[in-house]
Amino acid sequence: MGLHSSLETRVEALGLLLAGASAVSVAVVVGVPRGRVQRWARLAGMRFEPGSRAGLLRVGLSGAGGAAGGHGRRLSLADRALIQAGLAQGFSLRRIAGLVGVAPSTVSREVARSRWSYRGRWQYEAGVAHQVAGQRRARPKPRKLDQDPWLRAAVVEQLNARFSPQQVAGRLPLLFPGREDMRVTAETIYQALYVQGKGGLRHELTVVKALRTGRAGRIPQSKLPRRSNRPWLDGARLSDRPAQVTDRAVPGHWEGDLVVGPAGSGIITLVERSTRFALLGRLPGTRDSATVIDRLTEMIGHLPSALFSTLTWDQGTEMAEHARFTIATGCPVFFADPHSPWQRGSNENLNGLIRDFYPKGTNFNTIPDADLAETQRLLNIRPRQTLNFHTPAEKLDQYLQGVALTS
Repeated sequence: MGLHSSLETRVEALGLLLAGASAVSVAVVVGVPRGRVQRWARLAGMRFEPGSRAGLLRVGLSGAGGAAGGHGRRLSLADRALIQAGLAQGFSLRRIAGLVGVAPSTVSREVARSRWSYRGRWQYEAGVAHQVAGQRRARPKPRKLDQDPWLRAAVVEQLNARFSPQQVAGRLPLLFPGREDMRVTAETIYQALYVQGKGGLRHELTVVKALRTGRAGRIPQSKLPRRSNRPWLDGARLSDRPAQVTDRAVPGHWEGDLVVGPAGSGIITLVERSTRFALLGRLPGTRDSATVIDRLTEMIGHLPSALFSTLTWDQGTEMAEHARFTIATGCPVFFADPHSPWQRGSNENLNGLIRDFYPKGTNFNTIPDADLAETQRLLNIRPRQTLNFHTPAEKLDQYLQGVALTS
């Protein structure tokens, strides 16, 4: 007798027992010895009461291949045979659950995920369901990035462009529309980066760091009092800034700061609040206010006037001569509150990204102009979650095209 026919015989026997037949009569019906029927019953957890009230007493919580009761036990082959037999007898799922000794929801989930339709009728077979369940529990499971070389190559390419795992995951649907096979979660990418042995992504990357920061928590906000000895702030505080700047709906409002290095070196960093488009400008070995204003004026000189409406800065002394900048460009400068970097969140994020390229201690006087221009390009083609994983360059192009059409 083959495995399939033997299983059918066992299921039939268990079903007859559940229906109230004695082991002797079941043995005659299915054509096997009574001892075998009783062994099948014991494996399924059935117990019989001897004497004048002989018959099926209850179904216990044990079974071949299953854990012995308790929370979270797995269904055994005998449990699944009971489920099949109960379904064949037309029992309700709740009654089957009582016979097997599990919650009704366990039986409901088992039947829902393991049944199939044949000639318009739902079928459930214990042996097939048990085998599939074993395959689901098999470890280790193959990782998606190990199975698809095209997806893996796309992920590696974007990580080498210094995209974060979240940005890579969000960018893939834009790069491969309609391609469900070219989708992966950020968590899957993180796990592949953390793998040190075979299958890890780190050895395929050309960048030194795949993840920008190792910070485990946020830095608390400063509780220091406000500074009050800066006369150039009068009339140019954040509270004086137009309200339309806050909602980021209209491009043209920028945030700026300095990223500094040794020997008086530094770069000016500007980011547009709506599109997140970034501009970087090197300082010529000094960071006094006159030099910063001159370099800043030069940086925005080639931009359309409609694209530079306001500039928000911190309260550093490098912007003490901001009135001269406003006269030269027509762009007013506003200053964030002291110890409140979240009021210039886009620029703070940009500076963090720049530190990924140029760690603290970098002397910017030694960085070639071509390298700085490439850094600016990479930052502007970096997909952003806040832009629905479009890039700053794409969003700026969309805005400029709209301006050209209306002019």
